[in-house]
Amino acid sequence: MRIVTVIGNRPQFVKAAAVSRPLRERHEELIVHTGQHYDDELSRIFFEELGVPAPACELHIGGGSVTSQTARMLAALEPQLEELAPDMVLVYGDTNSTLAGALAAAQRHVPVAHVEAGMRSFDTRMPEELNRVLTDHASDLLLCSTATAVTNLEREHASGSVVLVGDAMADVTLAFAPIAEERSTALRDHGVEPGGYVVVTAHRAGNVDDPARLERLVDLLEALPLPAVFPVHPRTRARLEAAALLARVEAAANIRLTPPLGYLDFLTLTRHARAVLTDSGGLQKEAYLLGTPCITLRDTTEWVETVDAGWNVLVDLDADAALAALESDPPRAPRPELYGGGHAGRRISDALDAYTAGA
Repeated sequence: MRIVTVIGNRPQFVKAAAVSRPLRERHEELIVHTGQHYDDELSRIFFEELGVPAPACELHIGGGSVTSQTARMLAALEPQLEELAPDMVLVYGDTNSTLAGALAAAQRHVPVAHVEAGMRSFDTRMPEELNRVLTDHASDLLLCSTATAVTNLEREHASGSVVLVGDAMADVTLAFAPIAEERSTALRDHGVEPGGYVVVTAHRAGNVDDPARLERLVDLLEALPLPAVFPVHPRTRARLEAAALLARVEAAANIRLTPPLGYLDFLTLTRHARAVLTDSGGLQKEAYLLGTPCITLRDTTEWVETVDAGWNVLVDLDADAALAALESDPPRAPRPELYGGGHAGRRISDALDAYTAGA
């Protein structure tokens, strides 16, 4: 069977690293890279470090609004799918690339498999939530990371076949954490000690596209009492510059701005941080897997299990709440196995086999 995998951003590169190897043992896979993360440090280095197979084609579609970017991806994917003639299209997560890949395939009557199906924050202000819901209801095979996701799809009466497989990103995090310990010099490079710093990421449109909320984010960062390693997403840097806030962040005593980091360096920094402050869904999960407390700069999350387990707290952009969470004692609660124990990639491949055998 020929499977075309559509990916375009860092979390999708990580998930593809877990799935492509077992998938290619049994099927022909061709990767289409949309270019949603067009910065070289957000793209090339992840393919190199994680061993993701080289894309069959790159669409170079980065930048622009959510609507224009999705529209351009759809237009570019149509001839690619016609030429590649896949038996199935595989998409990951909740990005514009996810939705464009699902719609382009569905409109050609090509079956769609969605990895990380059923995740819901129930916050329709987020473009990611719309992407998730529309992709799920355009998909034929719904591959779920958690039992909560399965329940969400059952509640929505999704028509696709639902399979609980675990989380592909967890496979890579668990496999590469010891490798990162051996190879990464990130703590020394950034002049930080284990437990004596925080890691910060911020890129969600709801936080960085609104100048008022972006200034609240800067206020929160300036109040941090510990050194903060802040790899700045290109989108976030552009918004900080446009709002005349970048100089404030650069001048803050405890904030250490860096370019986007490679996976191994970022994994090491996350593992040894006092806490992570982020608006990323994937990083909430990675922090949980690594045993690092997470302070989420949103008021909703799709990874509700991390909150229920006591390892994640939602503070939105409330600086007082963020500081209180940072000053509290580290969680003593155990971390139950939530995401498949490192075997999701193989389960996803098995689910694809079973689906095509029954088609």
